[in-house]
Amino acid sequence: MIHKLNLEHILFLDIETVPEEKTFSSLTEERKKLWEDKSKYQRKEEFTAEEFYDRAGIWAEFGKIICISVGFFKFKNEIRSFRITTFQGEEEKLLKDFSLLLESHFYKPHHLLCAHNGKEFDFPYIARRLIIHNIPLPGKLDLFGKKPWEVPHLDTLELWKFGDYKHYTSLKLLTNVLGIPSPKQDIDGSEVRDVYYIDRQLGRIVSYCERDVLAIAQVLLKMRQEELLLDTEIVSV
Repeated sequence: MIHKLNLEHILFLDIETVPEEKTFSSLTEERKKLWEDKSKYQRKEEFTAEEFYDRAGIWAEFGKIICISVGFFKFKNEIRSFRITTFQGEEEKLLKDFSLLLESHFYKPHHLLCAHNGKEFDFPYIARRLIIHNIPLPGKLDLFGKKPWEVPHLDTLELWKFGDYKHYTSLKLLTNVLGIPSPKQDIDGSEVRDVYYIDRQLGRIVSYCERDVLAIAQVLLKMRQEELLLDTEIVSV
């Protein structure tokens, strides 16, 4: 079935998130208590709520999206290219711009969104932040009433599970075992918060996010047993 997918109908994506506020002390007293309640099972007794706050970006209720990178295939005269672009900066604007892309170019029934662990993280996170900002959900993220086979989402983590639902494989590990160049060349997810708030280097995060998008596309090609993308086929737009 995966071989029958038209690559031009797939939008590959990845998001990077950080805590909504730089420090725990910046939160209101109510938000501090809510964070303490939300995080208590993950941090257990190893960390205080304040010590654990640097991980708040994982939860859409306490984090924010700082960039969404997307990539898509184009075939012209049998020449293949993979185009990558990023929506970055102020969250409400980047969400509106991303929604506009979906509604204007990736809105048809055969269009699919693809991410690694996207069904558990990227897709619901984007949807929740859209609702928080009172932005209408694009059709590709509005799953209400859809049957499982009608959900227009591909997940390379799910594809790699082959039905083994207890199995988890990171994108870093998956690219390694499949012989794909690692996207973790400069930073990894655990460093994004500090690079954003302390180093103030959003450009590094964008580059990291775009490498993840490329890696996801490469994984799908590998699973289709097709040639990996060459550097000459990758275009930044």
